[in-house]
Amino acid sequence: MSARSRQMKLGAFLWPCGHHVAAWRHPQGVADGGLNFPFYAEMAQLAERGLFDLLFAADRVCVAPGDPDIISHMSYVAWLEPFTLFSALAAVTRRIGLVFTVTTTYEEPYHIARRFASLDHISGGRSGWNLVTSAQAAEAHNFSRDAHPPKEERYERAREFARVVRGLWDSWDDDAFARDKESGLFFHPEKMHVLDHNGPLFSVRGPLNVARSPQGQPVMVQAGASDDGRDLAAETAEVVFTAHQRLSDAQEFYADVKARMAKYGREPDDMKIMPGIFATVGRTEQEARDKYEQLQELIHPKVGVMLLSQFMAFDLSPYPIDGPLPEMPENKVVSSRRTLLTDLAQRENLTIRQLYLRMAGARGHRTIYGTPTQIADELEEWFTKAGADGFNIMPPVLPGSLVDFVDMVIPELQRRGLFRTQYEGRTLRENLGLRRPESLFVTARA
Repeated sequence: MSARSRQMKLGAFLWPCGHHVAAWRHPQGVADGGLNFPFYAEMAQLAERGLFDLLFAADRVCVAPGDPDIISHMSYVAWLEPFTLFSALAAVTRRIGLVFTVTTTYEEPYHIARRFASLDHISGGRSGWNLVTSAQAAEAHNFSRDAHPPKEERYERAREFARVVRGLWDSWDDDAFARDKESGLFFHPEKMHVLDHNGPLFSVRGPLNVARSPQGQPVMVQAGASDDGRDLAAETAEVVFTAHQRLSDAQEFYADVKARMAKYGREPDDMKIMPGIFATVGRTEQEARDKYEQLQELIHPKVGVMLLSQFMAFDLSPYPIDGPLPEMPENKVVSSRRTLLTDLAQRENLTIRQLYLRMAGARGHRTIYGTPTQIADELEEWFTKAGADGFNIMPPVLPGSLVDFVDMVIPELQRRGLFRTQYEGRTLRENLGLRRPESLFVTARA
C-alpha cells in the first residue's frame, strides 16, 4: 500500500482544561474541566464530529507530587477516574474509540480484563487499554510501598499481566451463549475456557465472568520509548503513543519498533504508531503564535521548574533558573522522557527556564503552531515519510484548541485525501484498520 493511499489515524488526547500547564488560567479555559462531565461530553462529541478515531485520557493514581504551595497553582491534581468517565462517555457517543491509561504496577489482571471487556460491551466495541507501568514515585506511597519495583521488574510484570488479560478475554467463544429458553441451555460448556494461568508473578484460574467482547478483544495501546518499552510494544501493542521532536527520531523509532514485531509473529500493519502533537492553530501564522505566547505568559515559574523536575526525576529548584541543566545522576525509573528533554536542552543550549517553557504544554511532544495549511504540511510530511501512522492531537486549551483543529485542520487533511470523510465501521478496530483477533483457544483447537 502506498503512503498516499493510506489515511492517517487521529486521537484526541483529553487532559483537564487542556495540555498546557497554564490552560486553566486562560480566559477561555474551563477551570473545573477535570471534574466537569458535561464538559467532557461536549469534547467527546466535538472529536466525534471531527471523525477522530479515538479519545484518549492519561491517568495516574496519585495527586501531582510536590510542595503544596507550588502544586496549588496547577490543575493536574483532581480529575475523574477514567473507567467511570469513559463508561459515561460511551452513552453520549456512537463511533469514536474510548482509550485510557491503567497501570499494571498496582492493579490485578482479572479486574482489568473484566472492566475493559465490560466497557467494550457497553460501547459496542470501542474500548482500548493504554498499558503503562507506574513511574510517579508518589503512586507507590498509595499502595503500601516505599518505592516502585525496579524498572526491569515492572516490565516483566507488565508482560505477564498483558498475557493473562488477553487470555481472560478469550474465556468464551464468540458463540458460547445459546440462551435457549426452550431447551434450558444458557451456554455451551465446551465453548467456555479456563485459562488456568500459573506464572512467575500471577496465578489466575478464570474464566472471566464477561462474554467475549464485540471487538474480540479491546485494543491494546502502549507508550514506552525505552528499549524495554519498545520490545513490550512490539509484543503487545496495537497502537503506540510516542513523543518525538524531530522527524529523524520519529523515523528511527517507527522502523525499529515495526521491525521488532516479526519475532512475535506479528505484521507491521498490526500496529499504528501515533506521535503526540501539541498544535496551536490560527487563521494566520501570527494569530497562532499569539495564541501560543498568551499561554506561555501564564506559566508560574515555580510550576514550570517543578513540572520539569518531575519529568527529570531530579529536583531542579536549587539551581539558577536561567542557568543550564546540572549534571544529574542516572535514574532507572524514568529514562526515555528525561533523555529526550536532556538531548533537547543540550542540542539547543537551553536554560532551565527555556526548557520548561518548551515542555510545559507538550511535555516532550512535538510543538507546532501555524495556519491549517502549515499544520497539515507537517503532519503530512511525518505521515508520508514513515514517521507515523497518525497522531495523538494534544489541544493546548479546551475547548478552543480542539474546535480550531476540527473546524480548520481536519477539512484541510480531508481535501488532501489524508483523512476520512466518514467512519469506516462501528468498532475501534474497524476504524483503525486492525484485524479482529482470533481466540487463542480456537487457534489452539484448530
